[in-house]
Amino acid sequence: MRVLGIDPGLTRCGVGVVEGVPGRPCKLVGYYVVYTDPADDIALRLLHLDESLSQLVAEHRPESVAVERVFSQHNVRTVMGTAQASAVAILAGARARLPVQTYTPSEVKAAITGSGTAGKAQVTSMVTRLLGLDEPPRPADAADALALAICHIWRGGTRARIAAAAQAAARRTGAPR
Repeated sequence: MRVLGIDPGLTRCGVGVVEGVPGRPCKLVGYYVVYTDPADDIALRLLHLDESLSQLVAEHRPESVAVERVFSQHNVRTVMGTAQASAVAILAGARARLPVQTYTPSEVKAAITGSGTAGKAQVTSMVTRLLGLDEPPRPADAADALALAICHIWRGGTRARIAAAAQAAARRTGAPR
């Protein structure tokens, strides 16, 4: 399975592409950071992000997209930009008719390090080790995007099987889906 992971951000949006199957080591395909200039108009920044993500989806042809779920922060201005970037990321996957899954930061940290409270350095270190890289992906936004893709490969398969089983059970019992 090829997954495009996106760590949404308006100034820096991390993108990581990974291939793998649950329970096996993953392989790095590539990673990127899409930058926008804070001095630019918000519409132009979102358009640039949309065009860049759409281009990366078309180039890498993932089977699914994993996006970090926006969580509440103290700085409302920061969370608004992240939420806008997240919506653009989800739209890029949906426009390509790909399944899109969101994960909280703690879900990703737990999947990658074993601890939902791991710091950025721990996540970056584990991503480097799990993908067999010679050096850590920089900046941290790229490492976070790769962590999202790995998390989706390892956990997304389980989620998909649970959803399929629930749908099959609903069909057998005639319950609404």
